[in-house]
Amino acid sequence: MPNELSYWEKESFFCNYDAIVIGSGIVGLNAAIHLKKTVPSLRIVILEKGFLPTGASTKNAGFACFGSISELTEQEKRMGSERLAMLIEKRWKGLLKLRYLLGDNTIDYQCLGGYELFKKEDHSLAELGVSKIEHFNLLVNDIVGSNAFRVNNKKISLSGFEGVSTLIENKYEAQIDSGKMMYALIQYAQQLGIGIFNNCTVDRIEEESKGFCLITKNGNFSCKQLILTTNAFIKDLYPDVDINPGRGQVLITKPIKDLKIAGTFHYDKGYYYFRNINNRILLGGGRNIDFKAEQTTTFGHTEPVQSALEHLLKKVILPTTKYEIDYRWSGIMAFGKTLEPHIEEIRPNVFCATRCNGMGVAIGSQTGEDVANLLLNKL
Repeated sequence: MPNELSYWEKESFFCNYDAIVIGSGIVGLNAAIHLKKTVPSLRIVILEKGFLPTGASTKNAGFACFGSISELTEQEKRMGSERLAMLIEKRWKGLLKLRYLLGDNTIDYQCLGGYELFKKEDHSLAELGVSKIEHFNLLVNDIVGSNAFRVNNKKISLSGFEGVSTLIENKYEAQIDSGKMMYALIQYAQQLGIGIFNNCTVDRIEEESKGFCLITKNGNFSCKQLILTTNAFIKDLYPDVDINPGRGQVLITKPIKDLKIAGTFHYDKGYYYFRNINNRILLGGGRNIDFKAEQTTTFGHTEPVQSALEHLLKKVILPTTKYEIDYRWSGIMAFGKTLEPHIEEIRPNVFCATRCNGMGVAIGSQTGEDVANLLLNKL
């Protein structure tokens, strides 16, 4: 292919760029957008190996959240209150940046509340969650607002849940349409003059005297600086980055008449999540059933996880409602030993932004801006 390029293609498409971003997910797009808005003269292109963004940006559940009570409790054990508060602030700022950039109507932002449900057999976990409400309300008060969490058991019967004893509400949690969000981000980037080349896998990166040469089957791209935002797939190019992939399996029902469920819902410390989207139930999670099996960059489904999702759907979420499962999919996230995103200059003029730990919608915009600022500081 490189030998068959025309003069015009070489001059306009395979030229020497100021910066190349690998990965066109929420982090990569925001990184490129921030670079271009800060220094409009920069020549920037994004290379994406898939026809659509590969990973989780177009495959997530569309939760605009910063953590349920149980999730925050577990995270506080790992990182302490001060670091957790800083991380929550990054998540919240990321959501605000996303809303400001694209507009609430564009991404179908709806603040219907987030709810963590506890089944009757989860009595001790529910008690712990309730006991933590005042603590976390104080922790997030100056970040998101007052009285974020409260018990709201009235929502149990209104939603038609079975076997649920306690429901803790987060009134600041919202939902978005992930497809509309990513479509709008792509359009925004293109309007700024950022090129996006799809189906363009970077096979290897070669360092040159004045920058880098990115080898692809479509041709070779040159740049002065490089940002990698391929999340769990970053190990294909830089194996030493500290991340572990995590597959999220999802199913969705066909439309259900008079579906009463509204808001975003969490269960089992956030390992399960569901919501109403266009009168369908979107339900995902279950990777805690077998962490080792789900620590993969291979898309697909497993019988144990799908069975657990179907059991939760039938026994708890829609116990008295007839429904049909329409189809299933999966997305690939990235996790690590620490809960903060990994934003670093891993080699001179090579920057990475990865490891959103399942919070890409919330923290992706902020993470993209943060890694862009690392590059801008080197100009």
